[in-house]
Amino acid sequence: MADRLVVDGDELEHFMKLLNRSRDSLKSMRKALGDATTMGLGTDDLDWACTDFQDDWKYGTEQIGEQAEDLAKIINASKESYREVDKALEECLKEKGRSKAKRGGSGGAA
Repeated sequence: MADRLVVDGDELEHFMKLLNRSRDSLKSMRKALGDATTMGLGTDDLDWACTDFQDDWKYGTEQIGEQAEDLAKIINASKESYREVDKALEECLKEKGRSKAKRGGSGGAA
């Protein structure tokens, strides 16, 4: 069963970095778009449409950024949990091996 579950800590770390980079990129785009003026582009309808788009874009990218940050935190916690379980399992197996060796066990089925 253990051979079916493989967790690559380096890949999780890479994924977290990508999520954080994406969040930062969205933040930069929000700032650039927020600094752009939407008035005087054309008709009043166009100006208001651009303002509405800016507001929607700001809200949407803020939500995506927050969710990306939350996901990165969850992935980090999962990665740490997997490491703790892996370390505990390794220690347990070492202890079991030492116990068998003390009893003169051959390492066969338990």
